[in-house]
Amino acid sequence: MAATPSAVPAPASLRATRFADLPVLAVAAVWGASYLAAKGITTTQTVVAVLVLRFAIVLPVLVVAGWRRLRALRAAQWRGAGLLGLVLSGIFLLETYGVVHTSATNAGLIISLTMIFTPLAEAAVTRTAPSRAFLAAAGLSVLGVVLLTQGGGFTEPSAGDLLMLLAALARTAHVLLMSRSKAVAGADALSLTTVQLGAAVAVFVVLAAVPGTGPSPWRVAAGFGAGEWAGLLFLAVFCTLFAFAVQMWAVRRSSPSRVSLLLGTEPLWAAAVGIAIGGERLGAVGLLGGVLVLAGTAWGRRASTPE
Repeated sequence: MAATPSAVPAPASLRATRFADLPVLAVAAVWGASYLAAKGITTTQTVVAVLVLRFAIVLPVLVVAGWRRLRALRAAQWRGAGLLGLVLSGIFLLETYGVVHTSATNAGLIISLTMIFTPLAEAAVTRTAPSRAFLAAAGLSVLGVVLLTQGGGFTEPSAGDLLMLLAALARTAHVLLMSRSKAVAGADALSLTTVQLGAAVAVFVVLAAVPGTGPSPWRVAAGFGAGEWAGLLFLAVFCTLFAFAVQMWAVRRSSPSRVSLLLGTEPLWAAAVGIAIGGERLGAVGLLGGVLVLAGTAWGRRASTPE
């Protein structure tokens, strides 16, 4: 529906925007639940196999849906998207190994630091000093992570916590590369996503063939029961296909900043699902840390957004 020229949005326009908010919130919710789902079907030995299975389900659908646009990509765009896919494979490996070794709640909250790391990295690249408000927000988030990982007493952070922190840094690098890479300029989102996932799957397939990386994807799939298949399909269909389709649909009916704000509720859903369904407990110190992470990332997002 076209917007009216009035300074105040028409009621119908407001209703349309709010209608678009609901599927985006659903994406944030399934992304939040994805940490517990991945934790439920993955072990240290099956990380690579599960990643192969998850994206092998998704990739053919994306190829068929975007075949014409894929054929229209220039060679440089294929190379650029392929290189981004290598980074993406690292993100998925870090996140999946990380969630195996920490709680789903911690994973979702720590990965939200990407919203703080990205503006800091961008400021370093462009040599533009971030505002004092943003630096304060970043400090609050870091303090929150320290408290979050010490919910059971002051000990060294777990290996999973550190892997999730590395995943947040890798996500930051991926965002900066996508925004600054001239090679992928002009490529549509569907084609770019498809090529990146294809490159990531190729990495996972190669790793799966290396001795010592765990059982083959086919062996893991054969050993799955109904619960494991339900978790895998949830990750593939809802957390990937559904999420991508909704984002493309929503940005045409809302605004990128509004969509980003709604997707920023992902760590809230991760904590809610981890506590309510996964039976995880933060403790008083961990709970305070989680609140500080959420407050710091929300404050940092506002402080880094131009008026």
